[in-house]
Amino acid sequence: MAVIQKKIRLVGSKGEQTVMAIFDSGATYSCIQPQLANKLGIMDALPEPMDFGPAEEGQSLVAEEAVRLNFHLDGYRFSDEFMLIPKLSEPVIIGAATLQKWRMKLDFEADEVIIDPRVTKLRLLRCIQS
Repeated sequence: MAVIQKKIRLVGSKGEQTVMAIFDSGATYSCIQPQLANKLGIMDALPEPMDFGPAEEGQSLVAEEAVRLNFHLDGYRFSDEFMLIPKLSEPVIIGAATLQKWRMKLDFEADEVIIDPRVTKLRLLRCIQS
């Protein structure tokens, strides 16, 4: 499976850090190393553990906590939940749920993440009460 590696700036309630992230459409959720997440934000326990299948023979990746972070790429700000995965091989993986949420496309030939600027604008809807 092809992936794209890009430098992003992560921002949380406790701090920020620039890291190399893997954009991987084959990963369902966005994930982060626990030690990095602890520096950036407050972790929340998941309602129940999430098993992400075998990483190696006989071992599985299980998330029991998540953290909500903003991340910046190419001058745009995004926000999402990241699953804390012990022994994650990369600092951060941006998965399909985040890519779909923000309508990002991966161009593997150009090794680029394509961003639709219209999606990054904050829109507020007026609610009319009757």
